[in-house]
Amino acid sequence: MPLVNGNILLSSIQEKRVLAGAFNTTNLETTISILDAIERSGLPNFIQIAPTNAKLSGYDYIYEIVRKRAATMDVPVSLHLDHGKELDDVKQAVRAGFTSVMIDGAELPFEENIAFTKAAVDFCKSFGVPVEAELGAILGKEDDHVSEADCKTDPKQVLRFVQETGCSMLAVSVGNVHGLEDIPRIDIPLLQEIASICPVPLVIHGGSGIDENIIRSFVKYNVVKVNIASDLRKAFITSVGKAWTENNNEANLARVMTSAKAAVEADVFSKIQMMNRAS
Repeated sequence: MPLVNGNILLSSIQEKRVLAGAFNTTNLETTISILDAIERSGLPNFIQIAPTNAKLSGYDYIYEIVRKRAATMDVPVSLHLDHGKELDDVKQAVRAGFTSVMIDGAELPFEENIAFTKAAVDFCKSFGVPVEAELGAILGKEDDHVSEADCKTDPKQVLRFVQETGCSMLAVSVGNVHGLEDIPRIDIPLLQEIASICPVPLVIHGGSGIDENIIRSFVKYNVVKVNIASDLRKAFITSVGKAWTENNNEANLARVMTSAKAAVEADVFSKIQMMNRAS
């Protein structure tokens, strides 16, 4: 089916009461791997790319790869921009054809975050593209961006933030961390409190390091999307590194990339299954 608008995908996720992964891609091989795994799973999911990774190919090329593969799929998928730190990131992604975006003003003061997020929502309205926002800074490393901020989402700010920005999803900081270098400590009572207040679905970033049982519990707290990046990149790099270790004269790039692709696909498929398996 054609690439699905993020609003339609959200409706499908909520209707099925499943937890969607948002799997970060970087290049052609990881993109096809993720989409193949989503198709095998039979469940709606997001594929996403951050501006730091889009530098390799540009938004247009990633969009075309995803669009062409999605057209052959029976399972709905949306192409999401992850961590748009600038309004221009959002504009480029939407104009390229992305069907969902995130604007990340989490490290800004509250009032500035509202204004920054609202500007992205206002731009995306005419394209019908939903906007994920973030409230509360998340500790850790996201690609080349290192955040030392560790500020959990304040439940008292949630309702006003969502109402004034018009965002469609809210990424929250409840002890989750980016990358694999820090240990996540999920504050379930805080997540539950936010879920009872927030009028839009919630998103958890830093899914690579979170305990499986905790991840599976997220669906009870109106979490629709869990971002997963580091584990996939580690699987890809480990596979390539293994090929070199086994033969440092290896020159068959297709064979090396085929193995790396299979490693990523297996990891994505496993994670989709894990997230939606009864505890």
